[in-house]
Amino acid sequence: MKQLLLVAHAPSENTQRMAEAVLRGANHPDIDAVQCRWVEPLQATPEDILGCDAIILGTTENLGYMSGALKDFFDRCYYPVLELKQGLPCALYVRAGHDGTGTCRGVETICTGLRWHWIQPPLVCRGDWDEAFLQQCETLGMTMAAGIEMGIY
Repeated sequence: MKQLLLVAHAPSENTQRMAEAVLRGANHPDIDAVQCRWVEPLQATPEDILGCDAIILGTTENLGYMSGALKDFFDRCYYPVLELKQGLPCALYVRAGHDGTGTCRGVETICTGLRWHWIQPPLVCRGDWDEAFLQQCETLGMTMAAGIEMGIY
């Protein structure tokens, strides 16, 4: 059974709904050989990364950067996984009140240093809340899970 890890900061009801949508997509009934679990960034450990086959990162845009919780996750986990998880398939979604550019740049820089492999450009859910964000997140979860199940990523 392949393991998909969702590390997502979800401080509001809507960002919790986004993380749940990713899980819903990843746990689609047609995807049999993948288990997905959500761990909050402040609780995630290097062992969580070492035990996964792919990772989806979720964050809010905070002052033009990733959330402090996701930055803390990277600060604690970067070196313990650096040499062991090169090539890890990854994806990112951002709930951005503005444009999300600085947030994406920050996460992409760290993931490039880790030598993780992007499966697609970041999903940036910009501006006022839109229920369509949930479908986009669900599609992201389904895409990643189906891709690791089929050995594409």
